[in-house]
Amino acid sequence: MKKTFIILLIFSLPLIIHAQNFNGRFTSSFYSFQRYDTKQSSDLFIRTSQTLAFNFNYDKVALRTRVNLESNIGNKLDYDPRLRFYNLFLEARDLLGLFTFKIGRQPLFTPVSGGLFDGVNLKIKYSDFAVTGFYGGNVPAYQKLEFLKDIKNNYVLGGRLDANPLQGLNLAVSYYDKNFKPLDFETLRMDANLDPVKILILQKSNQYKFLSSDASYEVPELFSIDSRFEYDLNYKEPSKIEASGKVWAFEDLGISAYYNWREPKIRYNSIFSVFNYGFSQEIEGGLDYKLNKDFTLFGKFGYVEYRDEKSQRITLGAYTSFGSINYRKNLGYAGEMDAISLFAAHGFYDGAITPSIGIAYTGYRLSKDSEKNNIASILGGLNVRPWNKWSFDLQGQFFNNKIYRNDFRLLLKVNHWFNTNF
Repeated sequence: MKKTFIILLIFSLPLIIHAQNFNGRFTSSFYSFQRYDTKQSSDLFIRTSQTLAFNFNYDKVALRTRVNLESNIGNKLDYDPRLRFYNLFLEARDLLGLFTFKIGRQPLFTPVSGGLFDGVNLKIKYSDFAVTGFYGGNVPAYQKLEFLKDIKNNYVLGGRLDANPLQGLNLAVSYYDKNFKPLDFETLRMDANLDPVKILILQKSNQYKFLSSDASYEVPELFSIDSRFEYDLNYKEPSKIEASGKVWAFEDLGISAYYNWREPKIRYNSIFSVFNYGFSQEIEGGLDYKLNKDFTLFGKFGYVEYRDEKSQRITLGAYTSFGSINYRKNLGYAGEMDAISLFAAHGFYDGAITPSIGIAYTGYRLSKDSEKNNIASILGGLNVRPWNKWSFDLQGQFFNNKIYRNDFRLLLKVNHWFNTNF
């Protein structure tokens, strides 16, 4: 099924040959960790990842792609090396001042879900209104460069209407339909004589089908409001109600509020739909105060209600020009937790050298009678950018709890940006 992608590349050849601009980024990274078979024996793994993202641009038309090659050094894994195609699509922007068109493997962002799909996306924008529609197939496992064979049962379809009738006011309504075809499988069952026999299990397709609406309004430096409503067309019931707002009571004092009511997203025809599940809702309010341009204090209190239980959370912290510090405490059904984290980073010599450090400590237990567990983690990093087009990252990660004792990992990354005009 790679023929369609090959045809896309053939049609893109004139664009590549006559491109006015070629730009992108190449990233090479190495990640080391240990895997223990027993307490006494372990294997050292070094994962490598090579990512290439590049764009050919000619006037309002562009070919965009992003691929990744990953493998293991030393201890080979069965599926190594693995090549993933995240993007490979042709884009034409603002044609006749109205249309934007994409075809190929491309990212998709919707209020309900997101990810990648193989298909087409068309957006028409006129004045303060925009209409977007998309259709295509789901991407196969591990982003292989191929189409799923049964696209009638593995598709994504939808559209969105946006309107900005007043300055600061945004309204939108959208439709989203995504279908999955679970893999059929064989299993052992007992026949009439209680002898084991192989049975082929044919699974039904599972589907998401939603209507959603969004509304937001903002008056800069005064207040902002955002809201969202989702309706499940398969189960014929509301799925999510969400609203948030913020008021700048004074120049440096902000008051925020958040509300969320939601049902679990269960695929239609899924076995999980037979379970007795219920909705949850949460309310959170908070304050943030800006002491100066480099230092802001904040605090929040949240209340979460499940079907039969309740939970509360308290969050306190500060944002600074060097980093942030946070403390969080959870109570109730969600488990008891005390967590504190600190992260700091600062650039020197106009950003040529940027060291960073992060420390976190968490103590938690799932109920009053259960054992308390502690987790400690530390990370230290260094970013070096000696030239505009090159950067180097080195980061060490340390993690310790009763399951991962003294776990140390190392990450090395090299980035190269390129941009050529013809």
